[in-house]
Amino acid sequence: MNPNPNEGYVRVERRGTVSHIEFFHPQSNSLPSAVLADLAQAIRGEGHDPAVHVIVLRSGGDRVFCGGASFTELASIRTEAQGLAFFSGFAHVINAIRTVPKFVIGRVQGKAVGGGVGLASAVDYCVATQHAAVKLSELAVGIGPFVVGPAVERKMGLSAMSQLAIDATEFRSAAWAAQHGLYAQVVEDAEALDAAVDALAERLASQSVEATVALKHALWHGTEHWGELLLERAAISGRLVRTDDAQSRIQAILKKS
Repeated sequence: MNPNPNEGYVRVERRGTVSHIEFFHPQSNSLPSAVLADLAQAIRGEGHDPAVHVIVLRSGGDRVFCGGASFTELASIRTEAQGLAFFSGFAHVINAIRTVPKFVIGRVQGKAVGGGVGLASAVDYCVATQHAAVKLSELAVGIGPFVVGPAVERKMGLSAMSQLAIDATEFRSAAWAAQHGLYAQVVEDAEALDAAVDALAERLASQSVEATVALKHALWHGTEHWGELLLERAAISGRLVRTDDAQSRIQAILKKS
């Protein structure tokens, strides 16, 4: 998890009993396999450390929260096993957030696309700025939001998730996302975002550890099968990304970038 701005990084910073986990990639905070693996490892490590009471999940930079899957890596997938391995990275991050016995707060400073919406959905409580529009772009790429879908549906409901998944080329505003349950709070700018996130994290860090662990377990009731479900969904995405249609769409996007 050593920072390398050219390849992306995951950083962990402890502030008392609050752990801030930050990911970054120069391509709009996209998520290649290496960053996904480090992110899942960091969440599990911090989440099971008794010295940590709360986790804040954030991304670097001041514009895009997360651009979703790395298109460069998607274009390089040649086998079913490679496809499964890549999309399993998203499954591992979501399941890490789900299973650690600590609350994970999401800090969303800007747009969330594809897997970025999945991350915002998976955290236990999400605060965003007014600039944090959302889009599930997977269908437009010939894939579909199969891995992140359960997390988005759990947080926003089937109707809102379906709207995002089907209308895959249009952004929905942060206000829309808050109205449908993705964001618990929308603030004006990054300064207000940090104030809101820090205040919530400090409040949660002062609560009973036993009570928060029990509450997290209760809130995630009914997702015990996600360890298998998300990997099954990863296999679907891994198969679809290898089709000629998906690869031609991915190449077209890469040429524009």
